[in-house]
Amino acid sequence: MPTYHIELFEGRTVEQKRKLVEEVTRVTTEVLGSAPESVDIIITDVKRENWATGGKLWSEQA
Repeated sequence: MPTYHIELFEGRTVEQKRKLVEEVTRVTTEVLGSAPESVDIIITDVKRENWATGGKLWSEQA
């Protein structure tokens, strides 16, 4: 039973998230041969002020 944890910046629509989980599930079942019902996906929306790359917060990048 694969479980995916996906972290994204806030702002994605429900439709975008729906399409993402459909596609991740589809590829997982094709590659691993697992049933769609066994694929768990947890999406976490992260504020840009809580994510940094290269020592800089994304909320402060131009």
